[in-house]
Amino acid sequence: MSFKIAIIGAGSVGFTKKLFTDILCVPEFKDIEFALTDVSEHNLAMIKAILDRIVEANKLPTKVTATTNRREALEGARYIISCVRVGGLEAYADDIRIPLKYGIDQCVGDTICAGGILYGQRNIPVILDFCKDIREVAATGAKFLNYANPMAMNTWAAIEYGKVDTVGLCHGVQHGAEQIAQVLGAKSPKELDYVCSGINHQTWFIELRLNGRPIGKDELISAFEAHPVYSKQEKLRIDVLKRFGVYSTESNGHLSEYLPWYRKRPDEIARWIDMSDWIHGETGGYLRYSTETRNWFETEYPQFLEAASKPIDLAKRSNEHASHILEALETNRVYRGHFNVKNNGVITNLPQDAIIESPGFVDRFGINMAAGITLPEACAATCMASINVQRMSVHAAIAGDIDLLKLAVLHDPLVGAVSTPEEVWQMVDEMVVAQAQWLPQYAHAVPAAKERLSKSKVKTREWAGAARRSVRSIEELRAEKAALKQAG
Repeated sequence: MSFKIAIIGAGSVGFTKKLFTDILCVPEFKDIEFALTDVSEHNLAMIKAILDRIVEANKLPTKVTATTNRREALEGARYIISCVRVGGLEAYADDIRIPLKYGIDQCVGDTICAGGILYGQRNIPVILDFCKDIREVAATGAKFLNYANPMAMNTWAAIEYGKVDTVGLCHGVQHGAEQIAQVLGAKSPKELDYVCSGINHQTWFIELRLNGRPIGKDELISAFEAHPVYSKQEKLRIDVLKRFGVYSTESNGHLSEYLPWYRKRPDEIARWIDMSDWIHGETGGYLRYSTETRNWFETEYPQFLEAASKPIDLAKRSNEHASHILEALETNRVYRGHFNVKNNGVITNLPQDAIIESPGFVDRFGINMAAGITLPEACAATCMASINVQRMSVHAAIAGDIDLLKLAVLHDPLVGAVSTPEEVWQMVDEMVVAQAQWLPQYAHAVPAAKERLSKSKVKTREWAGAARRSVRSIEELRAEKAALKQAG
């Protein structure tokens, strides 16, 4: 087989390498072309050198090109994969910093909440530019695989306004299933069969079977509470499990910021999170982790390049969906996964226009969703709160409507639990002004926002959050890795 895959945002070096090696684990794909594109020439040069080293070490005929000219990369591509973060860590830092001034403590801030909504405002105009290029220069019928957050908003915009065949991909379901299999004592995650459905980052394991035996709520609660690690790291998820009756896919820290109950009082946050790793609820945890990862990669790049000289290990193919979808579409080997698509009746008690994440099967005819799923009422209600925010956020981003943007932020569950309308209005003005360079659709609104800020009497505070940690230096990271290696 010979076809072209374009990766937009290929400067996300670690993730691009994973996608690349996963795809080359499919024997039929050795002759394909990867076209890498990014706004950073520096990152492009690094990832191309790594991928060239992999191709050379494995004696493959695979072609790798790299360019900052996106249309050139997309020309003739059959598949386009996006893993972009518009504004990079600079804009992301404001997604965390500014809401903290108004008492909004986020762990990640990339899906909804104040940070995720502004992230969507930055990404959506760029996503639509991608879609325009795909329609104009990519192969006829090209498929757009979106990995970028905010997943639902980006996918919604690409389908509804970009008019491109799009699927959103995430790994939260796989990770949640691995946890459940582990606490139930399974020898392999493959022993667990499940139906998991909802919206991205709020997906629910509504049916579980271990080796064919149904697993009920009480057994699952007991298994998690007895686990020596997860009982401490996933306190909030376990509490939601007890109350809702089903387990959520999303991590303790992520889930905490989609709900209005666990992060609204600073003195309560410590009760529900765990500081053993950022993902369990640390304030701005993913920002710290991403910053440390970038710094580490820049410093230790020669080691990453050397590691690329090793043969591809087929046994280490990851459970990221992309390679498995491409394999199914191209070879007709059927793949079952969980995909972000427009609802259109797949989940009976969520809106038709919503982007849902639910089970589907892929073969040469495309992605075929399992329809007729009904969520438990509490799960549907929680998803609905986020869907309403997502819909308003997408419409605001398309129209450049700052008033609708403020209403979207106001209706966010955690923001609404913490902030007053006056605080929300000022916070959005402040975020739009701070991020103006990445928000071209709001250029007309920035002068008035600046004027309002100059006259505002809404009080703010400089607050690091309830559970903030400083970015560690390279020396600290080296010492920690050495200690872990010695202990292990």
